[in-house]
Amino acid sequence: MADPLVTVAELLAPAFAAVGGSGAEPVVRPSDRADAQANGALAIAKRLGQNPREVAETVLAAARPALLGVCSSVDIAGPGFLNLTFTNEFLAGQLTVAAADEHLGVRPARRVEHVVIDYSHPNVAKEMHVGHLRTTVIGDSLVRMLEFLGHRVTKENHIGDWGTPFGMLIEHMLDLGETTAASELSVGDLAGFYQGARAKFDADDVFKDRARQRVVELQRGDPETLRLWRILVAESTRYFNEVYHKLGVLLTDDDLAPESMYNPMLPVVVERLREAGLVQESDGAQVVFPPGYTNRDGEPLPLIVQNSVGGYNYATTDLACVVDRVERLNVDRMVYVVGAPQAQHLAMVFAVAEMAGWLAPPREAVHVAFGNVLGADRKMLKSRSGESLKLGELLDEAVERAGAAIAEKNPDLSGPERAAVARAIGIGAVKYADLSTDRIKDYVFDWDRMLAFDGNTAPYLQYAHARLCSIFRRAGIDRRGIAAGGSPFVVCEVQERNLALRLLAFDTAVWDTVDRYSPHRLCTYLFDLAQDFTAFYEYCPVLKADDDATRQSRLALCGITVRVLEKGLDLLGIIAPERM
Repeated sequence: MADPLVTVAELLAPAFAAVGGSGAEPVVRPSDRADAQANGALAIAKRLGQNPREVAETVLAAARPALLGVCSSVDIAGPGFLNLTFTNEFLAGQLTVAAADEHLGVRPARRVEHVVIDYSHPNVAKEMHVGHLRTTVIGDSLVRMLEFLGHRVTKENHIGDWGTPFGMLIEHMLDLGETTAASELSVGDLAGFYQGARAKFDADDVFKDRARQRVVELQRGDPETLRLWRILVAESTRYFNEVYHKLGVLLTDDDLAPESMYNPMLPVVVERLREAGLVQESDGAQVVFPPGYTNRDGEPLPLIVQNSVGGYNYATTDLACVVDRVERLNVDRMVYVVGAPQAQHLAMVFAVAEMAGWLAPPREAVHVAFGNVLGADRKMLKSRSGESLKLGELLDEAVERAGAAIAEKNPDLSGPERAAVARAIGIGAVKYADLSTDRIKDYVFDWDRMLAFDGNTAPYLQYAHARLCSIFRRAGIDRRGIAAGGSPFVVCEVQERNLALRLLAFDTAVWDTVDRYSPHRLCTYLFDLAQDFTAFYEYCPVLKADDDATRQSRLALCGITVRVLEKGLDLLGIIAPERM
């Protein structure tokens, strides 16, 4: 164990239980008045009808033997709060434990789960635009963190590759010629291809009839139509992969879970709902009424699983996804990284899945909702021409802008190294601007702010990392050797204590982020860590320390700081350059 808050909570737990009985537990948090504050005496006092400060005194008396060597002082404040100040020796010992741990003191999951994360969701033959940014980077960071905690994670990229638009897309491809169409798609001009098909569909009745007939052929499994459809899917997938490579996310072709994959399951899903007595007819459609959902008039709100002409829709496919993930993958948790406007739809899907017995505790489904990316006008971010901003073009511009900033800041970097650093900073800036915002909220896309080398930005954190690496280069020391706990820690100065406490809070930061599915919490922690390091570095000389023991200790502090910063950025999917 390395996090002092977790350690002291475990040390206090027996005393709280002895005084308050079963279920009485301390809640330990950071404090402005001390290193930590333990709450819980007030709840015990209310239950027992006693004075909370007297309860706190009894708890403290029982806990004192366990706190010897851990706390230099414990004071009772307010309605029974315990304010705890840790000894410097205890902090140094906890740093040694964290430095020797490849997970840097972060506790692994007690119960390993199989988690499916559903994210990204582009559509075949359509451009990935800025609207895909949030689902992709939030989902990717959650994958990284859950795997870091030891969970088994299955990534599912639920792409749209089925439905009526594919009739017009296939016919448009035939009109262009397969070779020409494939070439157009392979260079990423999916928007032009789709718009050309749509314009022809809207203007030409003959083409429209051909497209509709092609949909029929696709749905009945005509081999030639399926071959043409596969060309569209393959070329679009190649384009998606190029964007994912630019963005630096973990998704691959192995993670594709297209709509077409669930198509054979749709009639089975409806039949199983019918056999369970859940399906009703409403205006000719087959629907399920999950309890608690009503429209504006207070009438029950249906989840349509089959429309009046026998077709299936997104709700049917989403239910098929649940069935597949439960019965084939045997998952414990399903995490849907989907925009906030889909909240009611997903809640109704989950409710129907529960009614059908497919989703039962302890298995759970979680909607990780997020807001929008806005322009300076606080409207949906668009290109200069007023169209949806292509994600690939946005990422290219980020790298270009970062390259200009790096050329000005450090002109001595070689061409290849400058290009690599520009990519790390540009892509990192875009990701961090998104992840550092509370995902529920909208945020304004601002190039100047996100690429700034000060403030809560990726470049600021990346520069702190590079600065740390430079200390070891100047010392002629391999930082990986000293960072593994080989040097003793000595904590004396206030800035050393602050940095130590922040480093040891990495465990809590990661767990808090995962528990809330909120990457901005880890971003805030890393920003605070970088600020604490800056204060330490400015006040506490490292290479010019007064004596060798202090020098070695401060190098060790730098060593674990660079590891935590690097791992924290990695959990966000952001590269930490060693030179900038």
